[in-house]
Amino acid sequence: MTATGLLGGSFNPAHRGHRRLSLGSLAALGLDEVWWLVSPGNPLKPEKGMAPLPARFASALKEARGAPIRVTAIERELGTRYTADTLAGLVRLYPERRFVWLMGADNLAQFHRWRDWRKIASLVPIAVAARPGYAGEALKAPAWGWLRRFVHPAAMARNWTDWRPPALVLLDLPPDRTSATALRAAHPDWHEKATTSFNPKALRDGVTRRPIV
Repeated sequence: MTATGLLGGSFNPAHRGHRRLSLGSLAALGLDEVWWLVSPGNPLKPEKGMAPLPARFASALKEARGAPIRVTAIERELGTRYTADTLAGLVRLYPERRFVWLMGADNLAQFHRWRDWRKIASLVPIAVAARPGYAGEALKAPAWGWLRRFVHPAAMARNWTDWRPPALVLLDLPPDRTSATALRAAHPDWHEKATTSFNPKALRDGVTRRPIV
């Protein structure tokens, strides 16, 4: 079984926080690789200010260079928009892999707003990394009230493939304050330059190998 971490998001743009969370999770969980699921459209984020998929995909490719990270827009192929549906499709299509969902504490704080969030927890284990300023909010969130009974010790994180979902582990990773919102504010035209390092027609999905454009 290939131990695979899944990090979903808009990647608008991708940044070092995504990379550090992924590399930290690789070590803490003993993963073989991480897949970055670049969402065609995030239901919880407004369309205004969302860069085109090729630009976000290209920024993720650049940030993932040299690491065991595959950048994919597989949700477009699956025809899914919600994480629960995406996970159900991935578990069905890749039975030779064991998946774990990776997210920051900021997402745990709003996890109760995700469609079918209990179904998500029932499909794969979840690993949560610290995010500055969100620890208290996350531990007061409605989802935590349900999930806390399924928490495993961080010292046993490498045993996650033996856990039966629901299962959650809080990873003690160095926090990173990088924010996509701040990056967009500082460089509002970032998406126009994102593909300059890549031939747009050469952008290919890291999992399906299909062209992004």
